[in-house]
Amino acid sequence: MQLLETVTPRNRGEWSERKTVLKLLKMGIDPREIFHDCYIRKASGQYTQVDLVVATRVGLLAFEIKDYSGWIFGHFRQRYWTQVLAYGREKHRFYNPIMQNNGHIRAIRENLPHNPGIPIYSIIVFFGNSKLKDVTIASDNDYLIYPNEIKRTVNDILLLNCDAKFGDKHEIMNVLTEAVNNGCNPAIVHSQMMTAARAGSNHPQSCYSYSFSLFSLLRRFRRW
Repeated sequence: MQLLETVTPRNRGEWSERKTVLKLLKMGIDPREIFHDCYIRKASGQYTQVDLVVATRVGLLAFEIKDYSGWIFGHFRQRYWTQVLAYGREKHRFYNPIMQNNGHIRAIRENLPHNPGIPIYSIIVFFGNSKLKDVTIASDNDYLIYPNEIKRTVNDILLLNCDAKFGDKHEIMNVLTEAVNNGCNPAIVHSQMMTAARAGSNHPQSCYSYSFSLFSLLRRFRRW
């Protein structure tokens, strides 16, 4: 817990996010380079929530953390992917995490006018008892992995790429620090949750009919 708290409070975010933070710290990543639970202001004025961003010499690593069981089917061009449970008897749809994280990356870039060419790598980690089946990715900057592949993936990115051409490192640190601090502002968090809930209200998530309370709806779409 002491190691975790060099980056983030022990009760902030989901356990899988905190576990990812710990994995990065145990790799030797400087805690000052890890930004957890970031609320990035978009050009529209709305906020989007990014699970984890790591600033490195080769660019930024933007993590989207998922926690699912069952089989996962999807293609990078499909708007929705499918989670299959109970040997095919139960199916749920969820927003394509590659598209989701690309939206996060666009929001980050909107806030970095002095770093227009900085590489940003999309890393999507599937926690839980899930199995990726027939899933494709969009580009060489996209990584779709399991938790036990985090260390190897981050090391591969750091080893196989040259140092990024930063325009203004202070801008990056200021934007990401502010994004973390935004998560301490109840008004910003509530606004982001309401926006996510409205965006998700018209997106079918399952082939079954369920009745959600407002609280469960907000929880379900908090990280849209």
